[in-house]
Amino acid sequence: MVTVGVDAHKRTHTIVAVDENGAEVGQRTVAATSAGHLEGLRWASQWPERRWAIEDCRHLSRRLTTELLVAGEAVLRVPTKLMAAARRGARTRGKSDPIDALAAARAALREPDLPVAQLDGPARDLRLLVDHREDLVAERTRIENRLRWHLHELQPGEEPPTRSLNRHATLRALEATLAGQPGVVARLARELVVRCRDLTVAINALEREICERVSGMAPRVLALLGCGALSAAKIVGEVGRISRFRSRNAFAMHNGTAPIPVWSGNHERFRLNRGGNRQINCALHRIAITQMQRPGPAQDDLTRRRAAGDTKTEAIRALRRRISDEIYRRLRADEAAANTQLRDFLAAA
Repeated sequence: MVTVGVDAHKRTHTIVAVDENGAEVGQRTVAATSAGHLEGLRWASQWPERRWAIEDCRHLSRRLTTELLVAGEAVLRVPTKLMAAARRGARTRGKSDPIDALAAARAALREPDLPVAQLDGPARDLRLLVDHREDLVAERTRIENRLRWHLHELQPGEEPPTRSLNRHATLRALEATLAGQPGVVARLARELVVRCRDLTVAINALEREICERVSGMAPRVLALLGCGALSAAKIVGEVGRISRFRSRNAFAMHNGTAPIPVWSGNHERFRLNRGGNRQINCALHRIAITQMQRPGPAQDDLTRRRAAGDTKTEAIRALRRRISDEIYRRLRADEAAANTQLRDFLAAA
């Protein structure tokens, strides 16, 4: 079995093949185009038994990974931190594309449980929509802040209330107020009002589309107390296929809700996990804060832990971990239901 490591870049991909002992048996650099990917695949076909190990930088390697999977190749995703460890343990010094590709291949040999790449599904489309909406919200916030400074200069003390510049009624009132005012500041303020309205329309349309998509993809997650459509969409988009996690504990480690063991002799201790996917962790935190504000099991458990001596922060962390386990269970159920529907559809066709 030959492992083909790839160091992906925007214009070129460097490919290094190693045998089962990690010794280099071949090297190639191809263009980061479909033609270059085909050239690399033809070069690697000299080894009938092969697998690919690609650094997990999907903005650079997504097209290559997709075309390899369509061609029936086995592809592993190598986390960047594993490549760094492989470079430190290598005899060669420095950092170059061939060294990085060799490190990816050797990391795949050393680590038996690397994630297997799969074709992107509807979850990636949902993630793109959520990310685009967040970008538009950030842009609108920046424009609103600038608009408020212009309004303060034009009408000191008469600025709109906080969080009201995304309302059409407020924007119409501002347009009417600014319509007859001369000067550059008033003109810029009028232009910013128009941009705020356009962004608000786009954001609302995206939110409606996201809600429709996530309600069909993860209805059980959406039914969880405290989980809104945007939080559910964030989780589904970041997780992708939940079946890639072998257990709820692996999922908790991925999202940063599993504590990290720190032992000293025979004393078992744990510390806060500040790693993992912070986007999922943030969504879980929002769900936890919402649940603890409403009567129910979460609020009762929080009270019990506080009475037992836990701080509020520690109690919220424990609640966040239980929510992670529940999210894992519901995602598994939603994925199983979707697979069943797909099999029934194919059978009927």
